[in-house]
Amino acid sequence: MNRYNIAIIKGDGIGPEIVDEAIKVLDAVCSKEDIELSYEEYLMGGNAYDVTGNPLPDETVDGCKKSDAILFGAIGGDKWDGLERHLRPESGLLRLRSELGVYANLRPTSVFDELVDASTIKPEVLKGVDLFVVRELTGGIYFGQPREKNADMAFNTMVYTKEEIKRIAIVAFDSAMKRRKQVCSIDKANVLEVSQLWRETVEEVAKDYPEVTLSHMYVDNAAMQLVRNPRQFDVMLTGNIFGDILSDEASMISGSIGLLPSASVGGKVGLFEPIHGSAPDIAGQGISNPIATIMSAAMMLRFALGEESAADRIEKAVALVLKDGYRTKDLSDYGAKEVCSTTEIGSIIADYVAKI
Repeated sequence: MNRYNIAIIKGDGIGPEIVDEAIKVLDAVCSKEDIELSYEEYLMGGNAYDVTGNPLPDETVDGCKKSDAILFGAIGGDKWDGLERHLRPESGLLRLRSELGVYANLRPTSVFDELVDASTIKPEVLKGVDLFVVRELTGGIYFGQPREKNADMAFNTMVYTKEEIKRIAIVAFDSAMKRRKQVCSIDKANVLEVSQLWRETVEEVAKDYPEVTLSHMYVDNAAMQLVRNPRQFDVMLTGNIFGDILSDEASMISGSIGLLPSASVGGKVGLFEPIHGSAPDIAGQGISNPIATIMSAAMMLRFALGEESAADRIEKAVALVLKDGYRTKDLSDYGAKEVCSTTEIGSIIADYVAKI
């Protein structure tokens, strides 16, 4: 039996609800795959600030570093928006990513046939979409120095080193080798010197992957092409701020932000989370969609623990549950045979996992 220690960060808003359902599904798959997961829960975000005065307590950092992987829900909410920047929930998440050294954010986007009408994009444009965004996560304008704000002026600095670009490019090309062997690198090299270095470095890395076709696209055109013809993309390689924007745009291709997972890897311990926020407006109502978190748990099994069979089992179960017409409220208008609460859909997926 393979045994692993998993750090659990439920977070704020709907975070506890969706993480609980992911754990339910993980327990189901572990019983079928001869895996044992031990969970240890830690605080981060607004709830951590309320308890400790710090959105990322040292205990959380230490516990996460000692784990085999981290499953995370969501953080933030209006309650904490008035805090100083370094005390806000989002600052805790940025610091945790930096502490862990997870420089690569992986965001798969595909379209379930049963939900092709859920997107605002025409079905004929969506069918067959299967793309993979590789976003650099610990550099760029979010972390660059100097940065300053006063009453009359504010500025941030976009900085990338050659080594930072090289290591994220390697992740993208390695990913492409397991897929359709195409990388589209997104930049703004016609305007930004940072992007010129980005493009030059990506082209150098490409020489080590002769089987992979490399193309370049300016970020503004990429934003347009994502809704015009998303099927053209296999692996999209982007910097931090461009990737933040484009991956959220890509999420709407699926029809609901509640469906898509993500992984932050590259350091010793990976962080796995849904791409959506904490949605405090629906917290406690039992209507949140836990599928993105459940699929993030599948990514955790695959990318952090090497448990491919268990990850496949969860992904197949989710696909079958959707095919059979089970929906949460956000998807109730699209082929729903039964509209389920958060806990109901989690239990149904766990049951399907056990049957596959």
